[in-house]
Amino acid sequence: MKRHPPAPVSEDDARLFREAIGAVRRIDPVAAPPPAPKPAPLPRMLEADEAAVPGELLDMAFDPATLEVGEELGYLRDGYSPKLLRQLKRGQFSVQDEIDLHEMNAAAAQASIAGFLAEARQHGLRCVRIIHGKGLRSKAAGPVLKALTDRLLRRRDDVVAFASARPAQGGTGAVVVLLKHPP
Repeated sequence: MKRHPPAPVSEDDARLFREAIGAVRRIDPVAAPPPAPKPAPLPRMLEADEAAVPGELLDMAFDPATLEVGEELGYLRDGYSPKLLRQLKRGQFSVQDEIDLHEMNAAAAQASIAGFLAEARQHGLRCVRIIHGKGLRSKAAGPVLKALTDRLLRRRDDVVAFASARPAQGGTGAVVVLLKHPP
């Protein structure tokens, strides 16, 4: 249906309208009221995560608290100064790249670590971080990717040292790896 523009109001129509309405008084415009304040955001995902924790803790066959204390990884290749490992543990090396193994199975993680370290060496990187997680979802098997990472790094000739990351960098859920100087 097409809309047509309204017809212009004739002088007769305007006069009849004024007579029918009578005297009019203009109303001064009133400022609109301020908008109602928006409600504070609700952290729904945080609340859902927090609500799920007790159930997840009951399902675990091991105590996750034991993973954080006493589960730090550390390794120094023979022939290198222990000072190097202390410096690595204190975070005195700048991490130049990292890889996250979360959600990977053991085979994918193994291939990813090998590729990541090869690429790091190719680019001349000296210090990298591997985030393997703490194994909290591994049930009775314990931290699968953490143990795999530990085994793989100990066997590599290009790894000088590695240690669990500082708490701000992932704690016992990550390792900082010191690679040999490129040739």
